[in-house]
Amino acid sequence: MKAGVIHAKEDIRYEEIETPVPGKGQVKIKVKYTGICGSDVPRVNGDACHFFPNVLGHEFSGIVTETGEGVTALKPGDRVAGVPLVPCMKCEDCQRGDYSLCRHYSFIGSREFGSFAEYVVVPEKNAVPFEDSVSLEQGAFFEPATVALHGLQRVPYEGGKTVAVLGGGTIGMFVMQWAKIFGAKEAVVFDIADERLELGRRLGASAGINTLEPDFMQKAMDLTRGKGFDYVFETAGNTVTMKMAFQLAANKAHVCFVGTPTKELAFSVAEWENMNRKEFTLTGSWMSYSAPFPGKEWELTAHYFKTGDLKFDDSFLFKKIPLSKIAEAFEMYKTPGLVKGKLLIDSEG
Repeated sequence: MKAGVIHAKEDIRYEEIETPVPGKGQVKIKVKYTGICGSDVPRVNGDACHFFPNVLGHEFSGIVTETGEGVTALKPGDRVAGVPLVPCMKCEDCQRGDYSLCRHYSFIGSREFGSFAEYVVVPEKNAVPFEDSVSLEQGAFFEPATVALHGLQRVPYEGGKTVAVLGGGTIGMFVMQWAKIFGAKEAVVFDIADERLELGRRLGASAGINTLEPDFMQKAMDLTRGKGFDYVFETAGNTVTMKMAFQLAANKAHVCFVGTPTKELAFSVAEWENMNRKEFTLTGSWMSYSAPFPGKEWELTAHYFKTGDLKFDDSFLFKKIPLSKIAEAFEMYKTPGLVKGKLLIDSEG
């Protein structure tokens, strides 16, 4: 089969490799789309790849073509979304159902061959079926949608309250939608780009606030009658928005950092005192799994994509690029700001 194989830093090639065969408890998937994740970029353009040669790709959709011995939940022809984490299922964290925290895990598309290929083989539980009414493009967005939902599940979320979402990227838009699906009274998106704020409103946000405006904090407080937000989800991994979360939080709020920071972060005494004085709860969110594996995050994503309550917008997509041009796709990331939205690799293109 053909695959995008990384041989060294900045050296990813479209070439022929052996087609995988499903073993016991595994399924073979003919890959359709794979989204390039932010974590893939330093693996190709930097020094983050675990080994060479390697086949990356973990946000994918496709069609089951073959099943191994003992597979009962899937059959050839099923449309599926890929679940990349392969937990050990034996450690204390796994036994507790906290698969995201497993220290002995494998990961499809980084620690073992992934979906930048025509075919991929995965354990049966690592392929989530979805209805024909859900597009294969949406199937490649299951993983980011589940990451967003896991963030909500990291706090004692209740409907009827106010929610601030910091960052209007794909994850942020899904967090906002999940907040609305589960009954948010107000769900407000904060970003520096007006087009992202408009997208948020189109997808159901109560309001959008541009944080470049000098009076944005006053506008935010006005929406909550000066109290601040009951829930604050930071999805950008930016030092500015991480500090902003502390300002926007109400007394006794829940603040969750979903975004992954890329720079060192320091708080002043006055900034940190927000947490002491407001007595808000701060937590983080990592990946998207719960018991029984892979978890309700994946089950609910399949359900709400099917019902249409979890909306998919064409603006989530930046471009579709054939697998044969995968090297060109990663070149695009070398130009800051060029890639706006998800870049999908089409394994059949």
